[in-house]
Amino acid sequence: MSPIYVAIDTPDLERAKAIATRVKAHVGGIKLGLEFFMANGRHGVHEMHDIGLPIFLDLKFHDIPNTVAKAIQALRPLEPAILTVHAAGGRAMLEDAKAAAPTGTKVVAVTMLTSLDDSDLTSIGLKPDPHEQVMRLTELARSAGVDGIVCSGNEVAAAKKLWHDGFFVIPGVRPANGVIGDQKRVVTPRAALDAGASILVVGRPITQAADPDLAAREIEATL
Repeated sequence: MSPIYVAIDTPDLERAKAIATRVKAHVGGIKLGLEFFMANGRHGVHEMHDIGLPIFLDLKFHDIPNTVAKAIQALRPLEPAILTVHAAGGRAMLEDAKAAAPTGTKVVAVTMLTSLDDSDLTSIGLKPDPHEQVMRLTELARSAGVDGIVCSGNEVAAAKKLWHDGFFVIPGVRPANGVIGDQKRVVTPRAALDAGASILVVGRPITQAADPDLAAREIEATL
């Protein structure tokens, strides 16, 4: 199965279904985030599930452990293949998130958003070193018992050395000639896969292409 998960970030359910249907043969799953979920909720996720691809529910939970656990329990009927929490929520939150998740759902911890760089870390009171921050949170996630992490392609090789059997989700993936947009730490799909990525999250290069199916096929061909 393709390691590409297409990020369908739109509140329009019919558009989301149309894109997913067009690229179905060339991707391994669908990533649905806050924009989609806030507009369409559980019903929308069920509709997308009917297309026949695994669902990556990217809601990035970050709250006190009890609240996160109950929120994840509420999502159990959706049986997502993957869901996200923020590693910065701490060990107890990560442990409770994994315990609350449905059997078979991978819980992955977001280390550092790919829209941030060293200056952003400084602005929130952290050391201006994305690599160090990601490694610290990778070790926390591993020891807390979740399934893997979300990190940029710049850090995945080092993270895999720390966590050989971890599950590594790489967002901010752009084709060599792709528009970076609001991402700051990006890599090509081939480079991310070679560095140890388990799945690649690709959004706008596919969803905003004139021909999403062709765009997905072209990215798949580089792998």
